[in-house]
Amino acid sequence: MSDDRLIVALDVPNVVAGMELSQKLGDAVSFYKIGLGMLTGGGLALANELKSEHGKKIFLDMKFFDISATVEAAVRGVAQFDLDLLTVHGDPHVVSAAREGASGSDMKILAVTILTSLDRADLDGSLIKAGDIVDLVQERAGRAFDAGADGVIASPQEAALIRALPEAKGKLIVTPGVRPAGAALGDQKRVATPAQAIADGVDHIVVGRPIWQAADPRAAALAITAEMAGK
Repeated sequence: MSDDRLIVALDVPNVVAGMELSQKLGDAVSFYKIGLGMLTGGGLALANELKSEHGKKIFLDMKFFDISATVEAAVRGVAQFDLDLLTVHGDPHVVSAAREGASGSDMKILAVTILTSLDRADLDGSLIKAGDIVDLVQERAGRAFDAGADGVIASPQEAALIRALPEAKGKLIVTPGVRPAGAALGDQKRVATPAQAIADGVDHIVVGRPIWQAADPRAAALAITAEMAGK
C-alpha cells in the first residue's frame, strides 16, 4: 500500500491527465505534488478534488516570491483549501510573510533553498554570492527555519547536512531530484536514489518522470516505496 514519504509530482498538462494518472496509481500513492506547470491547466481544481473526494494529501509547489504583503495575501488565499504543503522561496521576509498568511491553518510552509536543477555555474550567471553550493544551501535553510519555515526543499545531497543543523529539529526536509537507480537524470543535477535520500534524513521524496513516464506507473511507484523501505 501507499507510503506518504513518496510524493508523486503531477507534472502533466492538465486536470484530465492528472486525474488519469492518479487513477492508474490508485492506493499505491497517497501524496501528490501540483506545481506551476499545472496551474493554468486547472491545478487548484485538481488539488481540491484529490484532497476532498479522494482523501489524498497535496503539496502545492508554487514557490511564491514577492513583497511581504503580497506573499501573505497569496498564502492566506491558498490556506483556505486545506492543503498540506506549500512552497515559497527561502528568503526570510518571504518565509515570515507566508507563515503569517498560513496562520490558523494546518498547511505547512516549505522554503526553497537552491533549486535542484542549478549548479554553481548557474548561480554565477544569476549573480548569487560566491561560495560552495552546499554551504549556501545550509545557510539559507538555517535562515528559513529562523524565519518560521516548517521545512525546506533541498537536494538529497544536502539533506544530511541540513538535518544536522540545530534549527532543523522537528522540521521537514522534502527532496526533489530523486531518481531510482538507473533512471535518467533529466534536468536534475544534484540527485540521489530514494533509499539514500531517506537514509540522509529526508521526510518526503518527490518523484515525477520516473513514475508517470513508466509503462506501468503503479509498479514504478511501488518499486520506489519498496526501495525506501529497504525491501
